[in-house]
Amino acid sequence: MEQPFRKLGRRTQVVLCQLPLTLVVTVLGVMTPFTWPSILSSPVYLAGLTLHLILIVACFVMPWERLHPSACLIVPVLDLLAVGLLRNGAAPLLPGLVILVVFPIIWLAASGMLVRTSLVVSAVGPFLIMLPTTAVHFPNFAAADITALVLFPLMMLAVALAIRFASVNVRVQQRELQALGEELRELLTESREREKLLMTILDATDVGIVAVDSNGNQLLANNMMRRWQGRAAPAAVGPADHTEQHVFAQDKVTLLPPDKRPLSRAMAGEAFADYLVWIGAAPQQRAVSTAARPLMDDGGRLAGAVVVFSDVTGLVEAMSANQDLVSNVSHEFRSPLNSILGNIDLVLEDSDGLPHQAVQRLTVVQRNSERLLALVSDLTLEASAALKIHPKRTDISGLVETCIGSAQAQADRSSVALVADVPSPLWAYADPLRIGQALDNLVSNAIKFSPDGGTVTIRATGTKGWVRLAVQDTGMGMAPEDAAKVFSRFFRTEAARDAAIPGAGLGLSITKTILERHGGAIACHSALGSGSTFTMTLPVEAAGG
Repeated sequence: MEQPFRKLGRRTQVVLCQLPLTLVVTVLGVMTPFTWPSILSSPVYLAGLTLHLILIVACFVMPWERLHPSACLIVPVLDLLAVGLLRNGAAPLLPGLVILVVFPIIWLAASGMLVRTSLVVSAVGPFLIMLPTTAVHFPNFAAADITALVLFPLMMLAVALAIRFASVNVRVQQRELQALGEELRELLTESREREKLLMTILDATDVGIVAVDSNGNQLLANNMMRRWQGRAAPAAVGPADHTEQHVFAQDKVTLLPPDKRPLSRAMAGEAFADYLVWIGAAPQQRAVSTAARPLMDDGGRLAGAVVVFSDVTGLVEAMSANQDLVSNVSHEFRSPLNSILGNIDLVLEDSDGLPHQAVQRLTVVQRNSERLLALVSDLTLEASAALKIHPKRTDISGLVETCIGSAQAQADRSSVALVADVPSPLWAYADPLRIGQALDNLVSNAIKFSPDGGTVTIRATGTKGWVRLAVQDTGMGMAPEDAAKVFSRFFRTEAARDAAIPGAGLGLSITKTILERHGGAIACHSALGSGSTFTMTLPVEAAGG
């Protein structure tokens, strides 16, 4: 109430402070002729009524705004005089009128001005009002007279002190609230400025960023994200309805089901990266790499997610063009190489009449042509964007036995022992041709990278819906930084190049692709001089089986 009161004009404030007492005195003046007509013969009582009338008129006509703020306190002081006149003028009939002093005393105490003077007036005023009626009994004072003369002023002083303390407390609280309000306004202003800065930064990026709550309601999105939403939304669907948007799988044709779309996966609490989708209708489709991170509240519960959309159309198209080039070149190489090998085989089959040196040279040509053909085959397979797999229930132990049989000759030439520790049968959901190819790659590499002999061990175990197949060697090993890049295309370690170990750096990349197409994974653990261990993970059953 104090804040609206302070906003009023000075004159209005004075009138409102005087109004309660004026209303009581007005009612008293109206009732006097009918209830206590004898009081009208008292000039003191009439003087009190007159003084009240003058005071209320003065409250309206005085230019309080031009005067000192404490000038208005003359009104409650004169109110004490007017109440004294009323009380003493009507003392025989209405001695209780003295209680009216509470109005001016409240005014004086609550004003907060001239504090000491107001407290003195709050005690002395009632004392002087009570004094005339008590002095009449001098010198025969009754105990009640002395008690009223002393106790009533003390009571009014106590009232003034209580109001004063309450007013001070209220003002202190108001100042604290004002300071708190100012601090909150500053924080709000700072928060808005930071929000503007954040949105400016987000809008300046070339990736789409969106934040959603656990119900899928959009909390924040930058301009790029809104453009993605507009591109993905059909004409009759709003951008906010992500379940009806044009979001396609990597083949650019299959519409992704709602639960496989980036926002749906993020709202389910998934964290992922490099999830490639195609957005928009043909022929304006764009390749988008998406990533998501969940947002957790203080209790560890899912509160939402942040999803990032990056346009990688140029990169995908460049990779596709590169794959097409490699595939075409590999195809062009394959035909003449097959012709060369075929003719060399025919010549070597009838080599009895050839000089020994010519046979040796033709054998070198045959061996290198076969290496070149194997490299072309790897390039063709690596360039294939759609490596086909046909998984079925497969006994891994049988694949290991076949692999060891195929690699035994190579192992014998390198003085490498092959050891298998695989339970039989060991079932997995896999394409036997492709997993056999992957296993051959790993065993062949293990033998090649054990130039001084050693042991290559193949182990397999089945646990919790997965089969883990490990190929371990005791060869030269590699540094941790090389192990982290070993599945990259065309990567070869410096040690392998120095040792002139043949290879193009494609076998492990192809092996990784094969495992990923099965829904599995491959990992490498290695240390220089301590050999390497490659671990393949395959599902026991089909996904959802």
